[in-house]
Amino acid sequence: MLDVCLLGTGGMMPLPGRALTSLMTRFNGSSLLIDCGEGTQVTVREKGWSMHDVDAMLFTHYHGDHISGLPGILLSMANSDRTEPVKLYGPPGLRRVVNALCIIAPGLPFELEFNEFNDVEEYISLNGYEITAFKVNHNVTCYGYTIYIPRAGKFDPEKAKNNNVPMKAWNRLQKGDNVEMDGVIYTPDMILGPKRKGLKVTYTTDTRPTEGIVEHAKGSDLFICEGMYADPEKRADAIKKKHMTMQEAAEMAARADVGELWYTHYSPSLVNPARNIKEMKEIFPRAVAAKDRRTVELMFEED
Repeated sequence: MLDVCLLGTGGMMPLPGRALTSLMTRFNGSSLLIDCGEGTQVTVREKGWSMHDVDAMLFTHYHGDHISGLPGILLSMANSDRTEPVKLYGPPGLRRVVNALCIIAPGLPFELEFNEFNDVEEYISLNGYEITAFKVNHNVTCYGYTIYIPRAGKFDPEKAKNNNVPMKAWNRLQKGDNVEMDGVIYTPDMILGPKRKGLKVTYTTDTRPTEGIVEHAKGSDLFICEGMYADPEKRADAIKKKHMTMQEAAEMAARADVGELWYTHYSPSLVNPARNIKEMKEIFPRAVAAKDRRTVELMFEED
């Protein structure tokens, strides 16, 4: 099971009832945070979740509405007696930006591990998460993210017996470990059937539509995408500022054949995104005008 919470849905500035865009996921005791604008830790507390188990923070880019909440979050984590390192991932400049922000968060009791991207695509394997970061098209270097939770094949006792795998190795092999016994190395594929469908979430904001987004979002159970503007007349502004309209996001969701589309990163001028959702559903029926703290538990498909 993968828990997904869209903590905030606002772009540019926080508003009453609309925090700045941030996403939090939980899987197998490990949490991830993507972006953390001003006030993110407030929405985490309102949700009833904890920052203590956040093992990694991923940043799309370094505009203030996506990272200005970081010092407060790190201080809250320090006050919760965290001592384990926190991994940070993002475009070039990550160390410089974070160190500047952390002037007001000195003396943290845990290490910050910096991982700056250099390529069009970057891959991260962490605590059961398989993450792809991919460049999008904003007016500064910006990345989207796909989070994938793989699922191993089903245990096949006949296959295990045919491969002469000792029973006492079966349990560890089902957990994904290689096992060595009496000089023989046994691997999980010797007892498992074909890999099963995993869980996939794609998150992207602050960008024009791109083919790369469609490709990375294909087959996602959930596609979280900016809907900065709803009025078709705002398309010129979206092009100029390298953002996206709700219609463009719906068109990408349809092409990527995702399970569900959640809009986020609304312009402050977009007071009621839900007013436009009927029109968007004509393009992509499973579109949702998400509100702060919208949450879903994604479950593996039953065999």
